[in-house]
Amino acid sequence: MTQDSEALQSARALQELMGVAGRRVLVTGAASGIGLAIARALVACGARVLLTDCDAANLAAALESLRGLAGESRTAAADVTSPEQLAAAVAGMTDVWGGVDAAFANAGVSLTPGLGFPAGQLQGLDWQRWQQVLDVNLKGALATFQAVAQQMKSQGEGSIIATASTAGLRADPLVGYSYAASKAAIINIVRQAALELAPHGVRVNAIAPGPFGGTNIGAPVAAEVALDLAPVWEKTVPLGGRMGDPSELAGIAILLASRASSFMTGAVYLIDGGALIAYAT
Repeated sequence: MTQDSEALQSARALQELMGVAGRRVLVTGAASGIGLAIARALVACGARVLLTDCDAANLAAALESLRGLAGESRTAAADVTSPEQLAAAVAGMTDVWGGVDAAFANAGVSLTPGLGFPAGQLQGLDWQRWQQVLDVNLKGALATFQAVAQQMKSQGEGSIIATASTAGLRADPLVGYSYAASKAAIINIVRQAALELAPHGVRVNAIAPGPFGGTNIGAPVAAEVALDLAPVWEKTVPLGGRMGDPSELAGIAILLASRASSFMTGAVYLIDGGALIAYAT
């Protein structure tokens, strides 16, 4: 066997194991940050991806940034707090591509600072913002599950992936109560949905990013006071002493969207540079 034929055989084996070419994938919150990074990784590997977001302008820019990649991408403006809008987006996706193989319930916001600031402490709780965060992060994730579950059940196969956070697994002084509560709840909802959908061949998992740049999750802190958090990451992130880049979620996204994760469900996968083991409380 020549080196060229060996390389071809290896490439085919990898494609069979972890290939997402042709896979039909929904990504919410895809106009920027983690959602866009996940969509880019999938489209680059040949997947057909529907990007949804309530930000129509940035959604159009996101679509333009994916042109020329191996796969196919489309957009649908949808607010995850509206089950009807999500259902319509999934129906349109199914009409065009015939089904949904994977869905990333990624849309999320953080509207209040952490407990290190008065506005983030108990006495400063803004109940309107509390509800807004839970509506987007928690209701939005569950509505995404609902929007794709029936189609996946009819296919007898599918993978649903929610974006949780290490803030859902431990106390985090840099995030607000509403964000921490929503992410903790998502983790248990993932387990609940995994139990319901497993008999139908549908897997449900969560990824739990630690500190990641390129997102607006830290905006409430920045609004309170200009902070240089680099020394914090140096101390609390063992792997490199830095924030992660959204592109570093590509590997876990491809794994969970592919059939390589066929026996994985109800789990939470940490992508945090070791932050949780270094700062567990």
